[in-house]
Amino acid sequence: MELRFAKYEGLGNDFLVVDASDDRLLDADQVSALCDRHFGVGGDGVLLVTPPRSSGARASMIVLNADGSRPEMCGNGLRCVALELAIKDRAAGLSFVVDTDAGPRQVAVDRSERNATVSVDMGRGVPEPDFVHAFNGAELTFTRVSMGNPHAIAFDTGLAERALDELGPAISRAFPAGTNVELVTTLGPRALEVIVWERGVGRTLACGTGACAVAVAAARQGRVPFDEAIEVRLPGGALHITVARESLAVTMSGPARQVFSGEVRVR
Repeated sequence: MELRFAKYEGLGNDFLVVDASDDRLLDADQVSALCDRHFGVGGDGVLLVTPPRSSGARASMIVLNADGSRPEMCGNGLRCVALELAIKDRAAGLSFVVDTDAGPRQVAVDRSERNATVSVDMGRGVPEPDFVHAFNGAELTFTRVSMGNPHAIAFDTGLAERALDELGPAISRAFPAGTNVELVTTLGPRALEVIVWERGVGRTLACGTGACAVAVAAARQGRVPFDEAIEVRLPGGALHITVARESLAVTMSGPARQVFSGEVRVR
């Protein structure tokens, strides 16, 4: 089959965005082949844009990780899908709802050609029980937050990327459905630096839901304020995130860019 796609990135988190009539267009092996950076197009995942499920929604987003697994949500991916829909609608600025496996999400797009700043209502952060993991003779406490998908977050450990490459898979294996893992450095009262290991992908340049989960955890611990925009810096760039004190509802704002479009044969 010949597959038409558009390649997008949000803070270096890159995806193939594909229009589809339903979520059965590609199997796990096909997704893995497409995302292969040497023999395929290359990407952190495939985003299927399918018809809406809820009344009033513009479309649905199905996220398929590079290994073919299907996570519930992807914040950077949602910004990319929002830009794709704005380009199709030939609109410079608009707001609409996109259905996801974590529920409907409101997006607002401010577009200039193939680039946009997209604000997303990411839903509520849901705190979950802490998790303690022994590493290099020390016990690390991971704060767990769900943004529709699971995250385990450790603050100010002094550990770097090499440690995360070991910690990520080990911690993910401790949970039946796996988890994303974030190591956070507090930079100031309104700034955090984050490195991310994503289940089904590995270490990535950015993770929108991870940045939101980190902001929720940090606000609840008094590291950053509620109800004010903070900056979460990832290897691929920065997101601006606000956490509501009463509801833990999260708003995320960040960039999206269409890189190129093309067609590829899928076996």
